[in-house]
Amino acid sequence: MASEEASGSPRRSRREPEGRVPRQDKYSVLLPTYNERENLPLIVWLLVKSFSESGISYEIIIIDDGSPDGTRDVAEQLEKIYGSDKILLRPREKKLGLGTAYIHGMKHATGNYIIIMDADLSHHPKFIPEFIRKQKEGNFDIVSGTRYKGNGGVYGWDLKRKIIRLYRKEVLQKLIEKCVSKGYVFQMEMIVRARQLNYTIGEVPISFVDRVYGESKLGGNEIVSFLKGLLTLFATT
Repeated sequence: MASEEASGSPRRSRREPEGRVPRQDKYSVLLPTYNERENLPLIVWLLVKSFSESGISYEIIIIDDGSPDGTRDVAEQLEKIYGSDKILLRPREKKLGLGTAYIHGMKHATGNYIIIMDADLSHHPKFIPEFIRKQKEGNFDIVSGTRYKGNGGVYGWDLKRKIIRLYRKEVLQKLIEKCVSKGYVFQMEMIVRARQLNYTIGEVPISFVDRVYGESKLGGNEIVSFLKGLLTLFATT
């Protein structure tokens, strides 16, 4: 159980004060994109379908980093199709790193829970309701997808892949303040910091699928930088 000092505020009781109508939870999906023109319509459709069928309140925040393939144009069309209350395009002019993309997206998130995931369909949105159920079941601060438990599997997946996660908004804000990494190691640093701060972490077994379209975001130099970042992280925490 996270301490009051770690979370920055006392843990709220699951029971609402008598006479008060419970506020419906809202989930903000942060979806950083770079050259995801082909994948974006499908991932958004799957997200909308999953949330709508489950009766979950949501918004999808697309953070496009100046994709030269027209991803931003596609995002603008999706915003018109689904409505600007459900799809929020919050672009940046160029690639500035995964960590800063989440920071940028957080500024526009109105949900009390944040979901971070990849836009390349390596994570299927059908697992999101399971993340939400798991969080409520254990009142967890964070819920992370894992391929090492239960029926979780991997199809064409490798160690470069990012992990889908669900956070209490205030917990993610605190972790972002603590993290120093800006690239792909950012997500791993967040989970290390979370354990240091005694946040509670639940896990859901999920299957990972390799990219459906497009090229991997990581080149040889980026992989080396990723590994160096991991070494630095574990040497300083």
